[in-house]
Amino acid sequence: MSALLEHVMSPEVRPFAIAAAMIVIVGTLEVITMLVGASLSEMLGTSIDFSHPSDNGVLNAISWINVGGVPLLIFLLLALGAFSITGFLIQDVARMVAGPLPATVASLGAVAVSVPLVRAASGAIARIIPKDESYVVGLGDLVGRVGEVVVGPLDQGPPGRVSVADVHGNRHFVLAVAAPSSSPLPQGTLVLLVDRDGTRFVAVKAEDELKPSKPTLSS
Repeated sequence: MSALLEHVMSPEVRPFAIAAAMIVIVGTLEVITMLVGASLSEMLGTSIDFSHPSDNGVLNAISWINVGGVPLLIFLLLALGAFSITGFLIQDVARMVAGPLPATVASLGAVAVSVPLVRAASGAIARIIPKDESYVVGLGDLVGRVGEVVVGPLDQGPPGRVSVADVHGNRHFVLAVAAPSSSPLPQGTLVLLVDRDGTRFVAVKAEDELKPSKPTLSS
């Protein structure tokens, strides 16, 4: 184990070890944020729109690499994973031939190889991930719809989660808080989404006439 740790932390592969560690950190953060009623993937996914041309050359480059528009968190993990794995392989091959390359040279090679790999992988993933057009074109379409609290209770503090279906029957799990005048809304409560601020919705308890006659979303 000590020999493996020494190999992973050696200077010539340190950038690739850091990239691998970042994958673990990002994945852990995603799990933690979901447990507290938020989502790192949603926060990243709504921060930049890669689907439209930009005056920023860096964003346009990312848009070209991120073919198909996979979520930003998936793109980040793909890039880190490709860079890490490619870098380790380059140094392993170099070590067997003559000796490890300088970390800078190996990193440049890893980036050059990773770009087409990430582009191909993101394109393949984009074809697999179900497309939810109504979610992309406007979260505002969910305002006025009835959903069910699945992570709660909802109050005026940190947001919980509401499961709500759009007009096409596609399921969304959105961040929501209770309206200022509302009492806490426990898990399982049917609520009406009455307003939205970014990706966070405001909910009130649904009136009886708005409640669906079919089983609740959680059942």
